[in-house]
Amino acid sequence: MTEVSVLMVGLQPDLIDFSDPAYAAFPGMTAEKVMAGLNADQARLTALGYHASLCLVDFGETAERVLHERLGEKPVDCVMLGAGLRLIAKNTALFEKLLAVVHRTSPNATICFNTGPTDSAEAVGRWFPPPQRA
Repeated sequence: MTEVSVLMVGLQPDLIDFSDPAYAAFPGMTAEKVMAGLNADQARLTALGYHASLCLVDFGETAERVLHERLGEKPVDCVMLGAGLRLIAKNTALFEKLLAVVHRTSPNATICFNTGPTDSAEAVGRWFPPPQRA
């Protein structure tokens, strides 16, 4: 079986103001916890046999360009768009822009969504069974 490539797209944790009421659904969350969760999820995906990499973006100044450039480096099988982009109402326009970048740049990539920084493997696994178990 060919290795499944996964691009995990999310906000740069150090740019997020977790004291903002928009992030109230994530009590106790910090940039360090988000980054640790993302790194652990990337390692978990790798251990399961996927080729996973992170693409962290800002709140819009360069986000589209950064994602477009990353997707242009090599084809990916799956793009996982993170919960911080999707679940925070004030990030909706950014989420839509990034989704459009994925659609235009990687039209054959499967798109999936996690619900937080620790369940990306489950999101990817819904579309691509872990290679080690396939």
